[in-house]
Amino acid sequence: MTEAWRPDDDDDQQRRGAAGPVKVRVPAKINLHLGVGPVRPDGYHELTTVYHAISSYDELTARRGDTLTLTMAGEGTGELALDESNLVIRAARALAAYAGVPAHARLHLRKQIPLAGGLAGGSADAAATLVACDTLWGTNLSREELAAIAAGLGSDVPFLLHGGTALGTGRGEAVSPVLARPTTWHWVVAAADGGLSTPAVYRELDRLRAERDAPAPLGSPDSLLAALRQRDPKVLAAALGNDMQIAALSLRPSLAATLAAGEAAGALASIVSGSGPTCVFLAADEGHAGRIAAELASSSVCRTAYPAYGPVPGARVV
Repeated sequence: MTEAWRPDDDDDQQRRGAAGPVKVRVPAKINLHLGVGPVRPDGYHELTTVYHAISSYDELTARRGDTLTLTMAGEGTGELALDESNLVIRAARALAAYAGVPAHARLHLRKQIPLAGGLAGGSADAAATLVACDTLWGTNLSREELAAIAAGLGSDVPFLLHGGTALGTGRGEAVSPVLARPTTWHWVVAAADGGLSTPAVYRELDRLRAERDAPAPLGSPDSLLAALRQRDPKVLAAALGNDMQIAALSLRPSLAATLAAGEAAGALASIVSGSGPTCVFLAADEGHAGRIAAELASSSVCRTAYPAYGPVPGARVV
């Protein structure tokens, strides 16, 4: 006998989703290699980058609700808009539209990744939202389906679903894992006061190149990929590169002092992360990273500095 539907039954989507809160942790990213090519017809630059996920995290908690709302605590509270312009809200709506479900959730973001810092904090939060709402709503999409939605939200979002170390091409959204023997690399992250607009840094790079005031583009990441396979921090240090660094330094000259301070503290290499203004430093091991971070944190060249390690997984339910 067929069981009759009862008005107090949850619908099928509700039954398959999570009844309680869903918490997702998502890492920041740095770029070990960031080669910036010419502007494409769609307005984006052609990129070849090696992404690396590090142990600096945001957390997003999703609960059932009758509408879609976002609250937050931590970095950027009072500065970051919580309306439809926020990548978290946009990600939730994009997933709901793809899956054909109502975009109903109470979302809370606990933020530690600096805003506009070159660490892809906004993209990380979008990736966390896709994973959290997929679990909350029981949409059960594959990582490939989530990555397709992610690509429409931002170039870095697909990588932050996966994490680890990966090669990014196109505008950065086409991601493939880098195959290397498991190795933990140790870093120091030095966050600056205030952020830098990524589009502004790209425009500055274009200007510098037009005036022939920039070095030749990095080109192939082959030397970086080979360095990762050797598992030697000194070899990796020599292979790091970022085409956007010169533009970030042009817009924020004080970053030169941050990079110099890290090197003076004993870092094996210093580099601007992505479009900046966060700087990252490669250390020989965990203890070395702790010493560099302590020296930078006690200086006046950055807002804060802390050790981190990578690679780590991308957005995951915890």
